[in-house]
Amino acid sequence: MKNSKGLLIFILAVGVFGIINTEMGVIGILPDLADYFNVSVSTAGLLVSLFALAIAIAGPTMPLIFSGMNRKNVMLMVLIIFIIGNIISVFTTNFTVALIARVIPAFFHPLYVSMALSVAGASVSEREAPKAISKVFIGVSAGMVLGVPIVSFISDAISVQAAMSFFAIINIFTLIATIFLVPSMPITERLSYGSQLKILTKGVTWLSIFAVLLINAAIFGVYSYLAEYLGTVTNMSSNVISIMLLVYGLANILGNIIAGRLLSESPIRTVTIFPIALIALYLIFYPVAELTVPTAIIISAWGILGGIGANINQYWIMSAAPQAPDFANGLFLTSVNLGTTIGTSIAGMIISQIGTREILFVGVVALMISFVFIILRNRLYQTADQE
Repeated sequence: MKNSKGLLIFILAVGVFGIINTEMGVIGILPDLADYFNVSVSTAGLLVSLFALAIAIAGPTMPLIFSGMNRKNVMLMVLIIFIIGNIISVFTTNFTVALIARVIPAFFHPLYVSMALSVAGASVSEREAPKAISKVFIGVSAGMVLGVPIVSFISDAISVQAAMSFFAIINIFTLIATIFLVPSMPITERLSYGSQLKILTKGVTWLSIFAVLLINAAIFGVYSYLAEYLGTVTNMSSNVISIMLLVYGLANILGNIIAGRLLSESPIRTVTIFPIALIALYLIFYPVAELTVPTAIIISAWGILGGIGANINQYWIMSAAPQAPDFANGLFLTSVNLGTTIGTSIAGMIISQIGTREILFVGVVALMISFVFIILRNRLYQTADQE
């Protein structure tokens, strides 16, 4: 029994990796995709920003709409939609078709991720649920950060089409494993729509949403163009860029581990200090961006902060609405992806109008505003943070 539950959680983690990697994996090959589809890098950035926008729209709605259906059937449906979209992306040479093939599956992204977390928690006792969910989050972290250098490496070593095929292969593997190894999971009880929507009437929820949106805009608005930044500003080769993306990814996972301890011991202080620390890092990065060694050191530190930031984002919204965890999880996905959309879009405009180097200030400004929302929540809703 224990082995079967461990296998279930492994399948869920791999599935989440495939879903998240489909979203974030293209970050490492945006310049390659721009060449492949014969569009500008900022236009290629739509593959990231519009995907994230679709998730932002679907985050709170799709889990509610499908909340009464058998979870296994819903997860199979999502995987099939992703596989079809991935295969179309591999074989098309038309940018618009590729964009549509990515955006449609994106609407189903939060459905799979939120259900995977719920299934993991429900597969074990209530006491063991946090451990099971944390194992699925390994797939989330790996998909967001390790998938980028993996896809970048495949693109450099073989081709852009081979890199895009990686997404489909992972999703096909998960589909087969889900069909044969995941049990049927009908819903036995569900929260009413009204009880979940009620959290949107609370100020603490909105202050948390705005803070998280801006933090993610600050991180991914810059990180989405990291490959372009390292190529044009730091003048690194494609192979070195792949290594730097891997360094960021590994540092990000280390940041996840550190964040767990920080948020357990002093959550409010950790969240409050975070924007200040990342602003300082961006301001240090700007004058040394042309130097390879300082850039490598900064990317390592940035990766750690990025991992801490991801955990902060989840904690900040979930702690604002603990009474409706599923809906709060949807709001979390919406907030971070809307932040990615806004940050990536603004940074893309900065690249085309001013220059790649200046996108760091997109992060600085977003973090300054997020700090205001964090302070407001701390002062107005101190008791909510301790409930």
